[in-house]
Amino acid sequence: MTNTRESRSLDAGALKALAHPLRVRIFDLLSERGPQTASTLAALVGETSGSMSYHLRALAAHDLIREVEGRGTARERWWERPKGRIDLPGPDDSMTPSNRASAQIVTAEFFRLRHETLMAYLNRAESEIPEEWRDAGIVMTTYLDLTVEQMAELKAELTEVVDRVVERYQGQSGPDVRRVSLRAELFDLPTDARTEES
Repeated sequence: MTNTRESRSLDAGALKALAHPLRVRIFDLLSERGPQTASTLAALVGETSGSMSYHLRALAAHDLIREVEGRGTARERWWERPKGRIDLPGPDDSMTPSNRASAQIVTAEFFRLRHETLMAYLNRAESEIPEEWRDAGIVMTTYLDLTVEQMAELKAELTEVVDRVVERYQGQSGPDVRRVSLRAELFDLPTDARTEES
């Protein structure tokens, strides 16, 4: 299957624009909840609308978010995150020190928010979850022993599954539809993480 999802690697300017915890939170909220106004985002994060508007303009200047066409008024603009995958560059030895610092800030904040969301899910009281949704999710960790070629093959298979379900269900709405988080992680551990069997 061909990957039909657009992917964007952040350049230095976009990375620096995003390298602020509140901007990462805005970006994350637009991904999670869909289009929002400065006022609704301000209420969600406990900021003023004026402060929120400033950060929204900074993100829009680097095409990280965009105004929703045909929605809103001159006083109340709606913002959305463009569809597609964002590739976050990890700190790289070829980066300048400021770009490396920006990458570290963005990555740390994204994963802090991701962990916060996971912990909220794990700690939610059963009474807060509709009965039909209580056993619908899964949190799983598995350790494997793979070659780099096998890991690349597994990565391609997982990506294909994710792309297929995104294409099938993205934009779906209705009374029985809830927003869900789909996460996939696959990475090698340090070489000293596995002790040889004796």
